[in-house]
Amino acid sequence: MRARIITLVLLIGLAYTLMLLGWRTSSYHLPDNQQDYEPVQPIAYSHRLHAGELQIACQYCHFGAEKSRHAGIPAASVCMNCHRFVTAPLGALREEDELAKSEKRPPRAIVSAELQKLYDALALNAKMERDPAKQMRPIAWTKVHNLPDFVYFDHRPHVNAGVTCQECHGPVETMERVRQFSDLSMGWCVNCHRDVNRTGVAGKPVQASTDCSACHF
Repeated sequence: MRARIITLVLLIGLAYTLMLLGWRTSSYHLPDNQQDYEPVQPIAYSHRLHAGELQIACQYCHFGAEKSRHAGIPAASVCMNCHRFVTAPLGALREEDELAKSEKRPPRAIVSAELQKLYDALALNAKMERDPAKQMRPIAWTKVHNLPDFVYFDHRPHVNAGVTCQECHGPVETMERVRQFSDLSMGWCVNCHRDVNRTGVAGKPVQASTDCSACHF
């Protein structure tokens, strides 16, 4: 009887240990797997707001995706197409308008802290003019999606075949801060190529290569 109790206790302990080990290792990644990587950026740019709420097309900013291997990070001048005029969230601007009306004065210029970082990088003054006393500097964005070593990826054939950005990047339009949605592993890519060879993309047949040389140097 005692031996059976000891055996039962040991089995329960082993099961608990295995459960704990599985839970602890579930978040471990193989080398080069950076799934869920979500770095803080120098400017808190919200894809949820721009791509989701405002429905700005991905390629308005990442215009290289259709014609280049790299989708690219937009120049600050692309941001300024809108933010030369939009200097703060709509709620803050409306609040200032209401306050100005109640105080019977002209509305003051409102600039959000994050957009001020953009203007500082471009060395702009309050009138959106180049300030000679300031020095322009690049915005040091942190790359989110890093491919494993010895892998070649070209955005052009994927975009031109009709593959949506979300297929690889996930629901970016819901992300306040972008994270790496997929693991970008070889198996993940190959399985997608095999699937679309059977089902097509956007209703059209495709021939996605599964040859090693298509993606590896």
